[in-house]
Amino acid sequence: MSHDSAAPETSRKLSGRRRREIVAVLLFSGGPIFESSIPLSVFGVDRQDAGVPRYRLLVCGGEDGPLRTTGGLELTAPYGLEAIARAGTVVVPAWRSITAPPPQSALDALRRAHEEGARIVGLCTGAFVLAAAGLLDGRPATTHWMYAPTLAKRYPSVHVDPRELFVDDGDVLTSAGTAAGIDLCLHIVRSDHGTEAAGALARRLVVPPRRSGGQERYLDRSLPEEIGADPLAEVVSWALEHLHEQFDVETLAARAYMSRRTFDRRFRSLTGSAPLQWLITQRVLQAQRLLETSDYSVDEVAGRCGFRSPVALRGHFRRQLGSSPAAYRAAYRARRPQAERPAPEPVEGPIPAQTRRTAAASAHGMPSASVPADGARGQDRGERVPDRGDRAPDPDKPGSDLYAPGTPARPTLPGQRERPVG
Repeated sequence: MSHDSAAPETSRKLSGRRRREIVAVLLFSGGPIFESSIPLSVFGVDRQDAGVPRYRLLVCGGEDGPLRTTGGLELTAPYGLEAIARAGTVVVPAWRSITAPPPQSALDALRRAHEEGARIVGLCTGAFVLAAAGLLDGRPATTHWMYAPTLAKRYPSVHVDPRELFVDDGDVLTSAGTAAGIDLCLHIVRSDHGTEAAGALARRLVVPPRRSGGQERYLDRSLPEEIGADPLAEVVSWALEHLHEQFDVETLAARAYMSRRTFDRRFRSLTGSAPLQWLITQRVLQAQRLLETSDYSVDEVAGRCGFRSPVALRGHFRRQLGSSPAAYRAAYRARRPQAERPAPEPVEGPIPAQTRRTAAASAHGMPSASVPADGARGQDRGERVPDRGDRAPDPDKPGSDLYAPGTPARPTLPGQRERPVG
């Protein structure tokens, strides 16, 4: 899906000395070995026998070696920064610290590569290196959900979306944490050589060619590190403790003694997310926990998570996780033996009564007059109530799966936000 905000030109012509098939991977000391090994495995192994076109890999040291990595291992990169000048794609798989500035020489090399038409890729915390080089200014980007608030605060001109597995903005691409780097690398192969080549590579790596959903299912309720000492932390804590109540963003803004506009701006600068989306995500997360740990009906779960109706819960749940609440519970229980399931966790707060009309509409897939979970007004009315086409498949029928491809939860390939080149 194209990002609608103003974006820089992404159709730069590759300079004559660079080659499309050459991929440079930029390594730094202190980087985690798993993230570092992902592009090495994807682009550095000859799998032409399986129908995967070959890339030429250049492993480049972003600073003087040896480079220390996870477990005290020491690596020696065969190339230095000068080798980046030949690459059509430059990958930064990770950065050792989200608060420390990267070496200036590495940032200069990345800027020069981008100016000469190279595709620049940041995996996980590698996004911080791209941001420090100014390559994410005015662009959509993602990183590990745990570090997204820090990225948004340190680089306010970057449009950070912590929900996505990866973001393709044409000539600059970023991914979420750890294994999401595999998703992005497969996407690059798919963009370069087609679906069959990416599928063949995925089979060799024993991973799905595409994963549905985003990072929402992995988020937790802990406060972002950057917000802990901020006065807004008290409001966020109150919201997390009162998810069973029906309140909206205006309520949170009032508790912070701010106007809605000021609150939205302040909240986004601290968390990297709009307060409306954050509140909905937290309610969906709470619904996940109740579906996993209790025998409450879906209607009861909706009430205990602050949704105004089961229809609102189903719509948001499906959009974020690509599954209905019932299908999610069925898939979760199918993976866990009965003896291993934890006892239900009590959740405080009354269950809002559901009218027969709402229940009947939910049962027959009819539109509901309910408003979104946070009761937002104005442009927030745009939250669409799911119609029959959005209803998840019956978990008892063959072919129903929590991660089934082709669900209408997202308008583009699952797990990504993509901007086509040109």
